[in-house]
Amino acid sequence: MTPALGAAASLAPLDAAQAQAGEQLVWRHGLSLFGELKYPADFKRFDYVNPDAPKGGTARMISLGTFDNFNIVVMYVKGNIAAAAMTVYETLMSRAQDEVSTEYGLLAEAAAYPDDYSWVIYRLRKEARWHDGKPVTPEDVIFSLDVLKKNSPFYGSYYRHVVKAEKVSDQEVKFTFDGPGNRELPHIVGELLVLPKHWWEGTDAQGRKRDVTATSLEPPLGSSPYRIKEFVPGRSIKVERVKDYWGANLPVRIGQNNFDELQFEYFRDNLVALEAFKADQADWINENSAKQWATAYDFPAIAEKRAVKEEFPVRDSGRMQGFVFNLRRPQFQDVRLRRAFNYAFDFEEMNKQLFFGQYKRINSYFEGTELASSGLPQGHELQILEGLRDKVPPEVFTTAYQNPVGGNPENVRANLREANKLLKEAGYEIKDRKLVDPAGKQVAIELMVQDPSSERIVLFYKPSLERLGVTVTVRQVDNVQYEQRVRTFDYDMITDVWGQSLSPGNEQRDFWGSKAADEQGSKNSAGIKNPAIDELIEKIIFAKDRATLEAATHALDRVLLWNFYVVPQFTYPFLRSARWDRFSHFEPFPKYASTGWPSLWWYDADKAAKVKRS
Repeated sequence: MTPALGAAASLAPLDAAQAQAGEQLVWRHGLSLFGELKYPADFKRFDYVNPDAPKGGTARMISLGTFDNFNIVVMYVKGNIAAAAMTVYETLMSRAQDEVSTEYGLLAEAAAYPDDYSWVIYRLRKEARWHDGKPVTPEDVIFSLDVLKKNSPFYGSYYRHVVKAEKVSDQEVKFTFDGPGNRELPHIVGELLVLPKHWWEGTDAQGRKRDVTATSLEPPLGSSPYRIKEFVPGRSIKVERVKDYWGANLPVRIGQNNFDELQFEYFRDNLVALEAFKADQADWINENSAKQWATAYDFPAIAEKRAVKEEFPVRDSGRMQGFVFNLRRPQFQDVRLRRAFNYAFDFEEMNKQLFFGQYKRINSYFEGTELASSGLPQGHELQILEGLRDKVPPEVFTTAYQNPVGGNPENVRANLREANKLLKEAGYEIKDRKLVDPAGKQVAIELMVQDPSSERIVLFYKPSLERLGVTVTVRQVDNVQYEQRVRTFDYDMITDVWGQSLSPGNEQRDFWGSKAADEQGSKNSAGIKNPAIDELIEKIIFAKDRATLEAATHALDRVLLWNFYVVPQFTYPFLRSARWDRFSHFEPFPKYASTGWPSLWWYDADKAAKVKRS
């Protein structure tokens, strides 16, 4: 998802009264959440694609873990979704990767909404087709919104303000919102994944009625350039390009989706995956281990330039990654305990020993973007926070947030002294070399991890916590158990990651909102229930301009930080990747595409002839 906020200055406003009467709808070929649309109504293609890119070849990709489900409706609550499941569906609109938060018509050819943003109408393309040849209809769109909202905590929160979807004509569907002023709603409706109602309400090859609320390994019917060709449960999937794809000549599709086949191979962990890549069993690998990036890519193919290491700058998003406290556990209710855990984390030493100095410490929930708070609140941000002064930590107004710095014995001792001071103030004591809370109960936590690369990080952190007297257990569990326990909030502490767009919006409710804290499968893994944060989220969603959005986001960031819901970890401003040199892409590469793999690349026969597959 790329939720954002704002409105395109280039789009003429629609008179709401006239629009409700069905008169003078102003149809827009694209939507921008702030600023001008780059591409006019008659644009032929995006600037960053090669319209003459050859079609053909295979892209072999790596997935970690396993899968037992193709049904995206329940992907956040049941089973392990297959990597290829999302590739078979289209959305109403398609994002441009050389602009911030803009989208252009895909299944829909145009959209119209009033100047108070209280509803939006999308007009579907007459040529839009499912892979069985049947047209994409308003009924499909309505069905999709309904089942996603009912069965997915994420989508239920994301589309919470969409209260009604109704058919206006054979090509038009209208979404009504629960009130005016939520300027991003017309845009995020355009991100809706559209599912085939007739297929889901039909029967499978064995005559059994399909159940949209259950996991399934039946290849789903889609409308995209690709469909599932074959698979081995839990191990591999092949998708093939649809030769008669209905949207091949759309401006948002020209020059993209060039491979005849995409293959997804599953591996137990990234160490095994890397060995498979070295053996030329995969074409592309993304590397998230600094150690492996620094030490494990010295094999002959790299030296001989048959394989290429490349880092792609990440400009389209920010992130928070950290050790997450599960506030549903009573032992984590005192913020001083949580803050003490942060003082115990010696990131600088970890960075030297484990990461070859490649990382930087995260100091914001919007790290890497202009939305990250800094210094002390001023101007509009201060005005927003003043209205919440009695509901937020006092440090929000007096102290610029900064994580403690370790890296040498003196700093480490000073940080541990500060941690012990906080714990003593909170009534904690050391008894028999164990930390106990004010009620005399021993402080014991389980740090749950999913893979060896995460385990080595928590094992580094463990001794520091034990120096405070905390009893620490590190538990690595398999993928299925990990997903189930995270989904049901059955953990003390885990590592979690929240990606942030350049224009945050409704998804913040799912991340930090009080309602999401009780919804299994939500991204509120910390279990945050904070009225001040709820209020700040609403200010972000209903901001009337970019300046207000930035001020409210800075304020939210600051309040999240000073509540110490996580111990912030680290980040890297590039995506590390390696590939066998058989592929090409258009230049210049779009600013917000990251790697653009595989949609913007193509199989280069000349290169491939020099780098024969094993």
